[in-house]
Amino acid sequence: MREVDVGRVAETVARLCVQANRELPGDLEACIGCAAKEETSRIGRPILEDLRANLGAARELGLPICQDTGVAVVFAEIGQEVHLTGGPFEDAVNEGVRRGYVDGLLRCSMVADPLRRVNTGDNTPAVLHTRVVPGDRLRLLVAPKGFGSENMSRIRMFTPSAAPEDIVAFVAETAKIAGSNPCPPMVLGVGIGGDFELCALLAKKALCRPVSQPNPDPFYADLEKKMLERVNKLDIGPQGFGGKATALAVAVEWYPTHIAGLPAAVNVGCHVTRHACAVL
Repeated sequence: MREVDVGRVAETVARLCVQANRELPGDLEACIGCAAKEETSRIGRPILEDLRANLGAARELGLPICQDTGVAVVFAEIGQEVHLTGGPFEDAVNEGVRRGYVDGLLRCSMVADPLRRVNTGDNTPAVLHTRVVPGDRLRLLVAPKGFGSENMSRIRMFTPSAAPEDIVAFVAETAKIAGSNPCPPMVLGVGIGGDFELCALLAKKALCRPVSQPNPDPFYADLEKKMLERVNKLDIGPQGFGGKATALAVAVEWYPTHIAGLPAAVNVGCHVTRHACAVL
């Protein structure tokens, strides 16, 4: 049994909140650079170059990449040999979010009640997903999620008669409906299987996979390619001004499902699909 004080959890979450909001994952930044070189749109190419310049400025000046610093989505994988000490784990996560957003001068966007909309003032509470795994380590991944893209996300409960092409068409339809709202080029996370809520969670987790890593199953890796090709034929382009780069990547995560169902969800990410990870 290995003890981990929750004070370390709070410190780590605070650091990851700031890091994720200031620095885009390297492979996604490289993907934007490649898109800029390949973009044929006269308007789209300089927009992509501006996006790259913005990333450099944020890094150099220590500023957020985007003014919408998002909901703090936290994925925690807790080794079953870890004994957490010093207080409740969830309280520590929220304390980390509070420190990260307040001390890091990040925009606080959470309201305490979805209908009586009063800001909490510190971006808490986090959206926390916890999973117990083998081992004696604690893995924390913070994925700030802006709502220009989140609002464009969709779920559909297909029947088992749906073909892979129907799922591809659903993803493309979602991108088409989204249009310029999620600040394209987008990153699309797709969840297939499970049930209603797990399907949406799979789509969110898919956004946290490095864009340079295709699905390890060749069938789903091929499906990702087909989805990306279909979306990039929509001519929405960078920031909605037309062009090839409507999406930078599509990632699919799947799970077994009921014989009578075939859930599919698309979690839409913007060009700053952010996440940062640490292991304690």
